[in-house]
Amino acid sequence: MKLARLLPVLVLSGVILMACGGNGGGTTAKKIALLLPESKTARYETKDKPFFEAKLKSLCADCQLIYSNANQDAPTQQTQAEAALTNGANVLVLDPVDGAAAAAIVAKAKAQNVPVVSYDRLILNTPDLNYYLSFDNAAVGALQGNALLTALGSKTNASVVMINGDPADNNAKLFKQGAHSVLDGKVQIKKEYDTPSWSPDKAQTEMQGAITAVGKNIDGVLAANDGTAGGAIAAMKSAGITPLPPITGQDAELAAIQRILAGEQYMTVYKAIKPEAEAAAQLAFDLLQGKKPSAGLVNDKVNNGTKDVPSVLLKPVAVTKDNIKSTIVKDKFWSPSQICAGRFKSDCTQAGIA
Repeated sequence: MKLARLLPVLVLSGVILMACGGNGGGTTAKKIALLLPESKTARYETKDKPFFEAKLKSLCADCQLIYSNANQDAPTQQTQAEAALTNGANVLVLDPVDGAAAAAIVAKAKAQNVPVVSYDRLILNTPDLNYYLSFDNAAVGALQGNALLTALGSKTNASVVMINGDPADNNAKLFKQGAHSVLDGKVQIKKEYDTPSWSPDKAQTEMQGAITAVGKNIDGVLAANDGTAGGAIAAMKSAGITPLPPITGQDAELAAIQRILAGEQYMTVYKAIKPEAEAAAQLAFDLLQGKKPSAGLVNDKVNNGTKDVPSVLLKPVAVTKDNIKSTIVKDKFWSPSQICAGRFKSDCTQAGIA
């Protein structure tokens, strides 16, 4: 009799476990892993993660986000991805530290029937990658190169230093390719560096080496992002170079926007990270449900060395002092109160930002 009374309870419990179960072992279903590459570039912790998380929550209140940041170490990212899979991740959204090394992560995910979205940076040489979501990265480099030429004006045989990004990052190669497509034959590239880990400190050291090698008569600096731009600017200030030559950047970091207003940095490339992160969350949610991507989301294909990967490509925008208000401020990427704090208040007033 006791057993008879218990049977309905046991059956009901089994149904509940099946409903809540995911990838076996009683783990919770609806888990999406967001694996970001590093924290030296401010955008990942301050923009990408919170935008992705908020969008995912709006789409799926009971979805669980598994989040990790690899701090620019590929073996660490491998371990984090394996932990996410062990923890029952149903989808991986992976921004690789090393695009080639990350192919091993895709293979492990494929073995567990877990789709992978390559986020912002392309995962290379794997036929199993499901989707890629980023910006047109060669276009980013071309924007930087064209902006630098505009800043140099009619100056002929201008001496330029190039501070590129991390050679392990496929995006950095594309930025470099895009910049060279514009600058080659139009300026003299006196020194060029690839900056491991996108480190501002290493960029500062590289710029110091360039100044030592070619002197202070540097007409422009093509810096691949705002962090490396900051390092290069610090080196030039330390060397007593005044006025500072025009220098490019990327990511629209708050410090870079302030430097642009103050006349220390010429431009940055604004990549609207909110639409990028939100599109990634939407794509991950679609995959979680076993559905095709939402209509209009996938708009291109990018070859990763092995296959043409269905891709979502967004458009980057060049930002100078003249259009900070109509881009960065209008999109609420940074607020006037953030930009105009402290010594930058008068710069904001002059630029019409209040």
